[in-house]
Amino acid sequence: MTQRNGSALTVQGLNAFYGRAHILFDVSLSVGKGEVVALLGRNGAGKSTTLKSIVGLVADARGTRDLNGQDISSQPSYRIAQAGLGYVPEERRIFTNLTVMENLEVGRQPPRAGAPEWTPERLFELFPNLAEMRDRPGGRMSGGEQQMLTIARSLMGNPHTILLDEPSEGLAPVIVEQMARTITRLKSEGLTVLLSEQNLFFARALSDRAYVIEGGRIRYQGTMAELMADEAVRQAYLTV
Repeated sequence: MTQRNGSALTVQGLNAFYGRAHILFDVSLSVGKGEVVALLGRNGAGKSTTLKSIVGLVADARGTRDLNGQDISSQPSYRIAQAGLGYVPEERRIFTNLTVMENLEVGRQPPRAGAPEWTPERLFELFPNLAEMRDRPGGRMSGGEQQMLTIARSLMGNPHTILLDEPSEGLAPVIVEQMARTITRLKSEGLTVLLSEQNLFFARALSDRAYVIEGGRIRYQGTMAELMADEAVRQAYLTV
């Protein structure tokens, strides 16, 4: 597996279980520093479980997870966050009774070496929509605005690596375009991104490399250009 500028995140032999159900089977992947990597697959393929396992939210997850040379395999999720790994869940999970500013304060962590430093004002430059509603409760925001707030809140932790679970899911096309510009900006800031997506064309515009997961197993890995040239793989694992 190739990485640029060394590996920010390496996962090896990841197995995950929900009760007796075996969900992930020996999943291995890596994300180079400053790279955007897509984890692609159909609904139910194992993408969200992979991300949740990496951040310590699956109780029975086995295998090794390395973040910038630090073994996080047995760490609780709050320790993993403190180590510089951000996570934006598909469900968004904002605090609906708190304002935009209060939601951002919840995510605040000190600056860390090797990571972009984010403040509310910098985030309002990145998300102009949020700047206009800084005193609005999260429950009175649209789905797209809530998605932006969730990403902004994670960035307040000043992570060097961030996991985005289905960031384009259920959003209007104009918001999807804005989300793509945001992720491109984050990459330009030096952030490392692992992106879980069903939307191949959204991922194509952003990602350096891709992994394809189906049935809890990695079925393909390569550059995004190689994936787009391989119609057999796309037909087998990505078409509905």
